[in-house]
Amino acid sequence: MANHKSALKRIRSNEKKRVLNRYQHKTTRNAIKALRLATDKSDASSKLSSVISMIDRLAKKNIIHDNKASNLKSKLTKHVAKL
Repeated sequence: MANHKSALKRIRSNEKKRVLNRYQHKTTRNAIKALRLATDKSDASSKLSSVISMIDRLAKKNIIHDNKASNLKSKLTKHVAKL
């Protein structure tokens, strides 16, 4: 266990960030699944902008890699266009 005050604080803050990152990542994954299951084009295109925003936020915070974000956005956009 850490002995320094700063190390203890770092442990606390890392845990808070980890929990928040997991929540945001899981929420985004669920939104992506809902978008992929959508069959109505108007419904899917309205969901697409919010999902892309969520993906961009994850990439900005380095929760996912920038290239993974680009690949996801590309595939989802193609999926919606194909509906």
